[in-house]
Amino acid sequence: MPASIALPAEPIAHSRTVEQLVTGQKTSDGAGVTLTRVLTQPLQRRLDPFLMLDAFGSDDPDDYIAGFPDHPHRGFETVTYMIAGRMRHRDSAGHEGLLENGGVQWMTAGRGVIHSEIPEQEAGRMEGFQLWLNLPAHDKMMAPWYRDFAAADLPRFATEAGVEAIVIAGASHGVEGAVAREATAPLYLDLHLAAGSRFGQPLPADHHAFVYVYRGAVAIAGQEVPAQRMAILGNDAGADGVIIEAAAEAKALLIAGRPLKESIVQYGPFVMNTEQEIRQAVADYREGRLGREM
Repeated sequence: MPASIALPAEPIAHSRTVEQLVTGQKTSDGAGVTLTRVLTQPLQRRLDPFLMLDAFGSDDPDDYIAGFPDHPHRGFETVTYMIAGRMRHRDSAGHEGLLENGGVQWMTAGRGVIHSEIPEQEAGRMEGFQLWLNLPAHDKMMAPWYRDFAAADLPRFATEAGVEAIVIAGASHGVEGAVAREATAPLYLDLHLAAGSRFGQPLPADHHAFVYVYRGAVAIAGQEVPAQRMAILGNDAGADGVIIEAAAEAKALLIAGRPLKESIVQYGPFVMNTEQEIRQAVADYREGRLGREM
């Protein structure tokens, strides 16, 4: 999809500031995939409705080749954004798709799905992100849903200030994103900032928001945010959005959403509201009920 011409941006009178800079934790998941966990479990309440953000990127096939064999999920959504590489998805609901350079896979686990994500490459770079977005209590047992978006299908725009934006979810500068969710109202932008550019985005005062820089460095309200750092944006009184500036070329994710303000109980790949619901999820998985029509 060619880039749209952005509508004039709403002026931001007072930008949010950086409340905290977070360094991700190196770890591995699946069958040994090397990744960095940026949004960790202790931050789930602060960044509600977001539960996790993983960043992965390597030129070494040993870091990713085993992929993520069959594993279950219940109670939330996963958003996988592939910058480089090829990953094949298959799940128990009968969905299958190939995620390629610049594409997005949006999966609603709902009441339960068992899926696999396996690289379809033996060499080269694999890089991307996986975000976990919580579901409200009344939707946690909904039917699973899945959608692949090729890079060419993702809405995008360019600003006169020299910023190219890919709108994965929400809306920005008059451009509607690929996905919308009423309960959590997620905003998910991939921003490519030219040297000397700035980008302003209105944000509702009560929405939680963060910026993850994956190339170069940006500045927010005078504070530098270097590469591979997540900046948690404060819910500053009087702030009506955020202004992101780049002295040199930079790339960053801007993610925001409406908090659910519900209890969060996580056990591995299950995220529910009560311990009893978690026990039920584990029992359903062990007894072969999860991932089947209920």
